[in-house]
Amino acid sequence: MAPQFQIPKVQKAAIVETTDAPLKVVDNHPVKQPEELAPGECLVQLDCSGVCHTDLHARQGDWPLQAKLPLIGGHEGVGRIVAIGAHTQNSPVQVGDRVGIKWLAYSCLDCEPCRKGLEQSCLKGKYSGFSVDGTFSQYVVSWVTHVTPIPDGIESAEAASILCAGITVYRAIKYSRTHIGDWIVLPGAGGGLGHLAVQYAVAMGLRVVAVACVPDATTSTYTDTGAEKKELCLKLGAEKWVDFKETKDLVKDIVEATGGQGAHAAVVTAATGAAYAQAIDYLRMGGTLMVVGLPARASLSADIFFTVTKSITIVGSYVGNRQDAREALEIAARGKVKCYYQLKPLSALAETYEGLAEGKVVGRIVLNMKE
Repeated sequence: MAPQFQIPKVQKAAIVETTDAPLKVVDNHPVKQPEELAPGECLVQLDCSGVCHTDLHARQGDWPLQAKLPLIGGHEGVGRIVAIGAHTQNSPVQVGDRVGIKWLAYSCLDCEPCRKGLEQSCLKGKYSGFSVDGTFSQYVVSWVTHVTPIPDGIESAEAASILCAGITVYRAIKYSRTHIGDWIVLPGAGGGLGHLAVQYAVAMGLRVVAVACVPDATTSTYTDTGAEKKELCLKLGAEKWVDFKETKDLVKDIVEATGGQGAHAAVVTAATGAAYAQAIDYLRMGGTLMVVGLPARASLSADIFFTVTKSITIVGSYVGNRQDAREALEIAARGKVKCYYQLKPLSALAETYEGLAEGKVVGRIVLNMKE
């Protein structure tokens, strides 16, 4: 017999009413009731939610695509299913299951991108905390086909950030055309995505050069650098650390660190356009540039001559599909990847955004939805 849950009428939630208005945390936001759920929908009571740089962009409205308003952000939630819509057929999850809410809230599973395994680029896709309300609330509505079962062996707060940051870097490394023993460069390595990328790369047998990312001229206060991030990256298995504030020649240092030929791949997780600028120069012949970090507004510039003559491959990698999510979580549940996070209350979301904007967050911030 399925467990029974008492579902309140209202909940605590953080709401963005407009991009220029202060973030509002309320305790009277309506909770969608079980009888209101459509077939295929489920209601999840959240334990926690990670905070991602994407949430900051959605809050600021500085991407080329605009989020819906008003908006409840967040797309790294973990909790229990407390209700499933009536007449839902063949649900892969049940009431009481612990599941994750990720960026991809819904895909049609039938358009060409979906059929080719690019569900995250679905022509009818819905995205948590962007086009539909997300996980900065105590309850969230999602779809039974797209919530991700959370395996045993990993705490909810740690699993939260795997649902976006972990999936994103895991898929990028998976498709970087690298092999065991190859060198991979990770600009932005001390941040939320980057510190997970170091661990996934090491778990996949790669040799890591961790790079403190370079700031854009428009974001001169960005401080993804320093002793704390260096210590974390080396602790997690990076063999080399290159800091833009300490080096006189970033490309030279990376090439020397990788045996004089350059890296086999670079996975750029930093959300600055400048982090991409020198990648072609420090990649070796046949290298791969994985484009992951999403600056608000920037162009990808690459020297055409050397991109061609070095046979460089440039690949855009956008989060991951449902299978990528399960694989990334299984690796973490086996202890190969650990998310370093600070647990804070929902009321700390505004100050967390400030820390992300200034590049001062080490690891990840996870919000406790039970407080």
